[in-house]
Amino acid sequence: MTATERQPGKRTDVDAAFQGSATYRSLGEQELSPAEERFEKARRTIGLFLAPVVTTVFALLPVDLPRDQHLLAAVLLGVIVLWITEPVPIPIGGLIGVGAIVVLGVVPADDALAPFGSTTVFTFIGAFILAAAMLKHGVARRFAMFILSLTWVGASTARVVIAFGFITAVLSAFVSNTATVAMLLPTAIGILSVIAKLLQDKELVKPDFDPLRLRVGVALMLMLAYGAGVGGLLTPVGSPPNLIGRGLIEEATGERIGFLDWMLMALPICALMFVALTIILLLLNKPEIKRIEGVHEYVSKERAEIGPFSGAERNTLIAFGVTVALWIFPGIIALTAGTESDLYATISDRLDEGIVAVLGASLLFLLPTDWKSREFTLNWSDAAKIDWGTILLFGTGIIFGSLLASTGLAETIGEASADSLGLTSTLAITVFAVILAIIISETTSNTASAAVVVPIIIPVAVAAGINPFVPALAATFAASFGFMLPVSTPQNAIAYGSGVVPITKMIRSGISFDVLGALLIVLLLPVLVDLVLGSVG
Repeated sequence: MTATERQPGKRTDVDAAFQGSATYRSLGEQELSPAEERFEKARRTIGLFLAPVVTTVFALLPVDLPRDQHLLAAVLLGVIVLWITEPVPIPIGGLIGVGAIVVLGVVPADDALAPFGSTTVFTFIGAFILAAAMLKHGVARRFAMFILSLTWVGASTARVVIAFGFITAVLSAFVSNTATVAMLLPTAIGILSVIAKLLQDKELVKPDFDPLRLRVGVALMLMLAYGAGVGGLLTPVGSPPNLIGRGLIEEATGERIGFLDWMLMALPICALMFVALTIILLLLNKPEIKRIEGVHEYVSKERAEIGPFSGAERNTLIAFGVTVALWIFPGIIALTAGTESDLYATISDRLDEGIVAVLGASLLFLLPTDWKSREFTLNWSDAAKIDWGTILLFGTGIIFGSLLASTGLAETIGEASADSLGLTSTLAITVFAVILAIIISETTSNTASAAVVVPIIIPVAVAAGINPFVPALAATFAASFGFMLPVSTPQNAIAYGSGVVPITKMIRSGISFDVLGALLIVLLLPVLVDLVLGSVG
């Protein structure tokens, strides 16, 4: 937030604060208590010196690893320290790591940077441009007012968070997690800005308060990110790891998991995870007020001021609607024709979500608001303000995930761990599968985690004389976890890109949910597999 948006003693411009939000802000750009400022200074100072020390020490250790794996591990450890402690902006920490990998000769520059062209990066770009239009023209605010006007939802901040999480979870069961979070982010910001203005108008905060530091904002944004992860487990098409894991399991065991069977196994786990998610987020990020008194009157007044849809809003909705329809269409084909059909393969390949996102965003520069003056829904100066830092951050995360797989480091870690632990039972291998999938998901994409971990777990189970079905399915579910860091999943990165979620709070909430989710998978999944499919062990 700039000095013109929030100055000591001056009333905060809430709308400007959210439109100008950023993922990373220096200490001088934040309003911190003396204790918070001391903590932040210490955290960032420690990280500045600890990161190179960790990298250097690990690189010099006599570890029995191939040179490329050894150096990659050393650099990745240092980057994780940079991401957690933030001595430099988080996107810069990732770029430093990529540079170090090339300089140390782990891989050539072209090979290192190739994954940056991932479709997910383009999904971010397109989705952020769409979000910019929704914020600029008030569409997000209109959606937010509609949700807050619902009788059951509007009066309670906790209900607002729960309702929004439920909507996210249901949508992400059929639409990709990334696309779901991208399409709902503007509405979440709109809701938060309404709550911030209510707090301001009722003088429950200082006149110059920082709306990006509200606890209710952290709860809402993390509910958006984590709710998508939970909902994505519900169907085979809800998340890429599901399809990857299902295919590998079928190939290795001959056991096919039908669409309905998957949902029956996943539903109890998803329901309990959502309850756990609600409790964790509202306890760790307790909203500033329990009830938003006068919210209905406030919303009615605001909706009256908003008035009818403008041409710019209609254009934005057209671009948004086309994008969402094309995102959903492959899922509809999967439901009707099946994921193994040629039609589904063709449609899903051609309607790649990254390509759909940038094409949808391009409509904003083609749909006019004033044809005579050649004015369009969005101009490039608006698009240039999107959060390029988050795009860089996730791009570097994809690079590290790709290198973990291509150098064989992930496989080395998995096999060495399995050998050293002497895993001989279904329970032990399942626990190991879940923990390994979550750990790898924390530093790479969930798709990469499934692609790496499931092929490791299957031979480990076979070598122990155990049917790999349950451990491999547990790894598939756990691959959608990884809630601690912005690079863990695309939805985490998008939520972090709102500028509302400090890295420390994402780590604190994420680790709690990782642990509870892991316990639910380990305890419930074997029982559900027996109930739905019969014994496969």
